[in-house]
Amino acid sequence: MSAPAAGLYDPRFEHDACGVAFVARIKGGPSHDVVQSGLQALINLGHRGASGADPESGDGAGILLQLPDAFLRRATGFALPPAGGYGAGSLFLPADPEARNECERLIGAACADEGLRILGWRDVPLDLDACGSGARAMMPAIRQLFVATIGLAGETLERRLYVLRRVIERRALDAGYGRERLHVASLSSRTLVYKGMLTAAQLARFYPDLLEPDLTSLLAVVHARFSTNVLPRWDLAQPFRMSAHNGEINTLRGNVNWMRARQSRFRSPHFGDDIGKVQPVVDEAGSDSAQFDNVLELLAMSGRSVEHAVMMMIPEAWHKNPIMDAERRAFYEFHAAVLEPWDGPAAIAFTDGRLVGATLDRNGLRPARYLVTDDGLVVMASEAGVLDIPDERITRKWRLEPGRLLLVDTEAGRMLDDGECKAILAAAQPYAEWIREGTVHLGQLEPQSQIPPPDPGTLLVRQQAFGYSVEDVELLLASMVHTGQEPVGSMGNDVPLAVLSERPLPLFNYFKQLFAQVTNPPIDPIREHAVMSLVTSLGAGGNLLEQGPAQAKRLELPHPILSNADLETIRHVTQREFPSATVSMVFHRDAGADGLADGLERICRVASEQVRDGATIVVLSDRHIDASHVPIPSLLATAAVHQHLVREQTRTGVGLVVETGEAREVMHLALLIGYGAEAVNPYLAFETLGDLERRGLLPADIDAVRAETIYIDALVKGLYKTIARMGISTILSYCGAQIFECLGIDRSVVDAYFPGTPSRIGGVGLDVIAAEATARHDRAFPETRIEAPALEDRGEYRWRRGGETHQWNPETIARLQHAVKAGDEDAFRQYVALADDSSRTLKS
Repeated sequence: MSAPAAGLYDPRFEHDACGVAFVARIKGGPSHDVVQSGLQALINLGHRGASGADPESGDGAGILLQLPDAFLRRATGFALPPAGGYGAGSLFLPADPEARNECERLIGAACADEGLRILGWRDVPLDLDACGSGARAMMPAIRQLFVATIGLAGETLERRLYVLRRVIERRALDAGYGRERLHVASLSSRTLVYKGMLTAAQLARFYPDLLEPDLTSLLAVVHARFSTNVLPRWDLAQPFRMSAHNGEINTLRGNVNWMRARQSRFRSPHFGDDIGKVQPVVDEAGSDSAQFDNVLELLAMSGRSVEHAVMMMIPEAWHKNPIMDAERRAFYEFHAAVLEPWDGPAAIAFTDGRLVGATLDRNGLRPARYLVTDDGLVVMASEAGVLDIPDERITRKWRLEPGRLLLVDTEAGRMLDDGECKAILAAAQPYAEWIREGTVHLGQLEPQSQIPPPDPGTLLVRQQAFGYSVEDVELLLASMVHTGQEPVGSMGNDVPLAVLSERPLPLFNYFKQLFAQVTNPPIDPIREHAVMSLVTSLGAGGNLLEQGPAQAKRLELPHPILSNADLETIRHVTQREFPSATVSMVFHRDAGADGLADGLERICRVASEQVRDGATIVVLSDRHIDASHVPIPSLLATAAVHQHLVREQTRTGVGLVVETGEAREVMHLALLIGYGAEAVNPYLAFETLGDLERRGLLPADIDAVRAETIYIDALVKGLYKTIARMGISTILSYCGAQIFECLGIDRSVVDAYFPGTPSRIGGVGLDVIAAEATARHDRAFPETRIEAPALEDRGEYRWRRGGETHQWNPETIARLQHAVKAGDEDAFRQYVALADDSSRTLKS
C-alpha cells in the first residue's frame, strides 16, 4: 500500500537516511553467530532508523543472509535438491486470500513458462505482536517459494532465477499488482532476505526463523531505514536483493532515462533471447535505492562481478588524481563512456552471496567504519562500536574513505582492500589499449579555420530576436569578462515570476533549479574541485552488457561549452565514427502555436532519421532565423529531441549538441545540459563579446579572442557551482538529470516535453510560448521600423522607468523613508499597502 500523489506530495521525491552494516567471516564455516552479530549490529544502529506516529511501526529494517540450506531442509517439510541446485524466494503477497491465490497462480504459470518447477511454498512464521498496529494494517502475506530445474546450478541457475523474477514482476504489474502488492524481496540460490516495516529491535522477534540455531551464514547485511520525506512501506525496507544503501541518488531521473534509452542496444550471450524479459530494467515505482539495486543486478548478471558493477555505478574521483596508476585510470575512463555515475551521498553495502563489500561515494558524504578481528570477523557499519568487541581482538580498524572499496571473499576466505581489488579489475581487460584505439580528444583534432564569420550588421537584430537586453550585455557578459566569473547578487528577486510578467521572457526563466537539503548536502565546488569533473563526450554509446573496444569510440570534450571553432571542428571531423548532422530549430512566424508544435515534431522526426542514417552527433541549430522564421526556444527543442530519442531507445546512439543564440548565462547552459544536451555552443554570446570590444567596453588588454576564453572559463566555474548546489560531482551525471522544477508551465507541455519535471501550479501552454517567441522576433523584425533599433533595458536586475516592475521601487522606498524619518503612521500604511498589493503588478 502506498500513498498516491496528492497536492504537493509526490512519491517520486521519496528519500531516506539510514544505518547500514555487514558482518562476514573469513575463517571457518557458516554459523549462527554471524546472524546474531548482524542482528546485534542492526539493533545498535536502531537510532539511525525511525518510526512514525505509531512508535511500534518502523520505517523499515531487514537482513540479507546466505541461503541457510540446513535450516530450510528442516523447516520446509518437502525434499530439496542439493545445496546450490534450487532457488528460494521471499515474497510479499496480497493479504486478501483471493488476490493472493491469483498471484500464486500467476507465479506458477511464470515458473512453468521459464522451465522451473515449484518445489513448494512455506508460510514464514511471524510474531505479529512484535510490530505496531500501523505496520500490521499494511502487512502483506509473507511466504517463501522454492523452485528448481534439472541441470541448472551456480551462475546459470542464478541468472534463470533473475529472469523468472522479472517475468513475475512484469506479469503482476500487467494484472494490476504493483510492487506494493506483490514484491519479490529475494529469489536466489545464494541469498535470502528477511525485512519489513519494522524497527531494528523488532526484526528478530517478528521473524522467529532468525533465532533458530541452524539458520547459519558466512555473511549478514543489515539495514535500518530512516525516511526523511516518505511514507514507509513494506516493500521499500532494505536490504534489497544485492545491496543496502544509506544515501540519496541525486541524479536518479537522468540515470533512469539513460538506462531506458540504452535498452534497445542490450545484447548478451548470458541472456540470449531472454534479454527482453528483464526489461524495463528499472522499476520506477521503487525508491532511489531500489532502482540502484535494479541496475546493479543487471550488471552483475551480465557477466561482471558485483564489485565491478559497483565501481561502474559509483566510481571514485579519478579525473584529477595525479597519483592514480595508468591501468586504474584507463578502467574508469573506459567505463565513463559506458555508464554515467549514480551520483549523490552514499554508503553502499553489497553482496552476491559469496562476495560482500562496501563502498563510499567520491565525496565521502556518508560515514562507514570497519574492523577485522583475530578470528576472521569483518564488521563494516555506518558507525564504530556496533558490536562489543574487545580491543585486543581487533587486528585492524579504520574508516572507509571516499571512493574506496572494501571486499570480503567468503569462498576464498580473504579480505581484499581497495588497491588490490581495483588492480585485479583494472588488469582484467586492455582498457588503455581500447581507449588509445577508440577515444578521440577534441584537442587532438585539426582545428577548423573556416568558421561562420561574425556579422556586426545583423547582430542587434539577432540579439533582439533571442531576447537580449542591455542588462544581459552590460551586467552579465561584460561583467563575466571583467571578473572572470558570473556576477552574483543578493537580497532576493523582487520582480514578477516569468509566468506573471507582462514581458515575453525566455523559457529558461520559467525553471528553477533544485538544491540539496535535509540529509543531502550540497558540496563546495572550490574545496571539492579535485573530485569534480565537467568532462563529457559525444558519439554513439555501445552495448552496456558487453565489454570491448567499440565502447571506447567517443569524442571527449574537456567541458560542455564549445567555441565556434570547436563546433566547426566537430562538424568536419574526419573520423568515420563521428559523422554529424545539423537540424534547424525554427518555426514559421505566422504559424503560431500549431507551427511551434509542428516544428518540434519535425526536429524530432529529422533527428531520428539522422540517427538511423548513421549520424552519431546531432547539432540542433537556430542560426538560420530570418524575418519569416522564429527560433524555437532552445530548451524546449533540446528537451523534446532528448525525450523523443529516449522513448525510441536510440538516445545513446548519438551525442546532442545545441548551437544557440539564446543561451548566454550559466543557468541557461545548466538547463540545456540538464535536459539532455552534451554540449552547447552559445554563438551569439561570443559575437556579443566581439561587439563589446568594438564599442570599447572591454579592458584595453583584452581583445575579443581573450574575452571569449575568459567568458568560457566563467561559464565553467558557474557550472561547477551549479551542479555542486545539488550535491552532484560530474557533468556526466548532471546531463539529462532534470534537477529542476518549472513554475508556470501547463501540465500538457511538461508531460510532452519535460516529463518527470514537477509543475505544481500549471501555467502557460504552447500557445503562450509561441506568442512570446514571436513577440521577441517581431521586435527584431518589425513590419515598419519607426525608431532606431536598440536593445531594451528591461530592468530585471535594477529598477528602470518603463522596465520590469519591482517590489522595491522609488515609490515604495520613498514612502518607507518618509514614514521612518517623519514618524508618519499614515505614510507607513501607504507603504504597506503598496508593498502588499500585488494584484496590479503581480510582483513576488
